[in-house]
Amino acid sequence: MITNWLIKKFMKDAANLQAPRVRSAYGKLAGVVGILCNLLLVLLKGVTALASGSVAIMADAVNNLSDMSSGIVSIAGFKLSEKPADKEHPFGHARYEYLAGLVVAVLVLVIGIELAKASINKLLKPTEVEYSLISLLILTFSILLKLWLTSFYRRMGGLISSQTLTATADDSRNDVITTAAVLLSAIISRLFHINLDGWMGLGVAVFILWSGYQLVRETLDPLLGTAPDPVLVEEIRTQILSYQGVLGAHDLLLHDYGPGRRFASVHVELAAEVDVMISHELIDRIERDFLQQHNLFLVIHMDPIITDDPELTDLRLWLSGEVTQIHPELTIHDLRMVKDKNLRHVIFDCVKPESLQLCDEELKERLRELVNQKHPEYDCVIIIDDSFAPVVQ
Repeated sequence: MITNWLIKKFMKDAANLQAPRVRSAYGKLAGVVGILCNLLLVLLKGVTALASGSVAIMADAVNNLSDMSSGIVSIAGFKLSEKPADKEHPFGHARYEYLAGLVVAVLVLVIGIELAKASINKLLKPTEVEYSLISLLILTFSILLKLWLTSFYRRMGGLISSQTLTATADDSRNDVITTAAVLLSAIISRLFHINLDGWMGLGVAVFILWSGYQLVRETLDPLLGTAPDPVLVEEIRTQILSYQGVLGAHDLLLHDYGPGRRFASVHVELAAEVDVMISHELIDRIERDFLQQHNLFLVIHMDPIITDDPELTDLRLWLSGEVTQIHPELTIHDLRMVKDKNLRHVIFDCVKPESLQLCDEELKERLRELVNQKHPEYDCVIIIDDSFAPVVQ
């Protein structure tokens, strides 16, 4: 309810999620809300920690301070990602959002290290800790506020498909766990006079370090060029094959230049007998549809397929099924034949999956043996392709 009110109150044209300026506005709104909430928690916990002498509560306060700093970095990332493409950056600046997420992750790691040092020092030189009823109420309030922030970040991140906000939601969820642990240790200390403060502070620090490590991994993936989501690959494949006249699709490559800035190329098989101008118009229509419907800049390479040669058609269908005996994910494409007087030159590409434990030459030999068992008169010329984003025909 509060999230809906914030969107309605502060967002203009909120439904236009594909627009970069609207997407950036969502990110900046989430960042401002996070900064204000974490600032409140830093002040409350900081005063409580100083009054009680608790390193665990101080660790929790510093953790909220890092969250506030992360919010500032996130806002900067969304703001920089709004910059339009220029001569030096023709694909835009949307990857700034990924860089902002990486900075957030590194900040979390730094905070975790410092908290671990302080907690170890508290274990070596323990001091008395006095938890008041007010400190317990403040920790309880923090848990409730962080639960709402987790839901808020996840909702906003889901609306604009933002890894930065999703990572921030996970961090807020982790804060709920760490604050709950601090609250539990405070209750135990208050009831049974057992000093768990140093140990709990160390536990919070270890948890923060693990979370930071996970965040670094998640934010590095899009910067390094992670494999595309199989669901997205299948959606692209299904839509391409839905156009009348398309016989197959393969060699899909996806490039991510930041949220809303995706580029792709794919080879599409069309009947060679169809007029080239008709095929060209079909390709143009597919490219336009993907840009309008999915904001995906798609470039299509046309592969002409001979469909009026029964010998070639039968061979293509037979070989497409037989290659799965070598590996279930093995596929072929661009099969064609050059006929001499006494020999048939069969030329085709084969997509090798990452899980296949054969080198290229070994795979070529296996494929030649497979073909020549049934057709000894065929001379095979085979090209092995890497499986960057396999599209199964």
